Amino acid sequence: MKSFHEYKNPSLAVDLVVFGYHNNTLSVLLLNRKEEPFKDCWTLPGGFLQMEETFLDTCSRILQTKLGMKEVFLEQLYSFDAPDRDPRGRVIAVGYYALINPAKFDVVAGSMANDVKWFNVRKMPALGFDHKHIFKQALQRLRSKIQYYPVGFELLDELFTITELHELYECILQTTIDRRNFRRKILDAAYVVNTGLKREGLKNRHPELYKFNKQLKKNSFQINVPTET
Repeated sequence: MKSFHEYKNPSLAVDLVVFGYHNNTLSVLLLNRKEEPFKDCWTLPGGFLQMEETFLDTCSRILQTKLGMKEVFLEQLYSFDAPDRDPRGRVIAVGYYALINPAKFDVVAGSMANDVKWFNVRKMPALGFDHKHIFKQALQRLRSKIQYYPVGFELLDELFTITELHELYECILQTTIDRRNFRRKILDAAYVVNTGLKREGLKNRHPELYKFNKQLKKNSFQINVPTET
């Protein structure tokens, strides 16, 4: 039997799918690489795990040094271990996805990127490495999870209307959702709290403003989003 030191160890990396929502559009944040491989191509932000780091430490380092942001919603997605996924050698990537409100951040490209840019998830450019596959997995996870767990609030302003929440769901799920059923489901689930405030500045309309119910227990939220047939 081989000793521990006789085994070849692959490199470990973290790749991030950073989703943002603005002007009723779901977007993903991409970097344009300065270096090979895939020089001048668009990729997901990522980095190699350092010996003293946890995966979340690596995520935080990537977010701060490559994108200029911190303290965002993060969830582990999946591990990607195809032997040929990285032309530099054997690299296993652990994918995470992040949800942010772009209005709250000034995104800055780090020194290893030519540019950083938001892309509509429906109009994606060609991606380097296996990042198209990672992106698709993350989008599928988001569309699934938003139907039973309140992750969508990370994408909205702190105060929002039911209409704005409804539009977010329709945008992410890419389907038409019955307004009355949606409102009833959301309110019955104690998903949101009425603040008693109203949105001003809309002609002849002053819709009520809500906020996320932070007291809602993580395992108590359950909603099946109804769709029109």
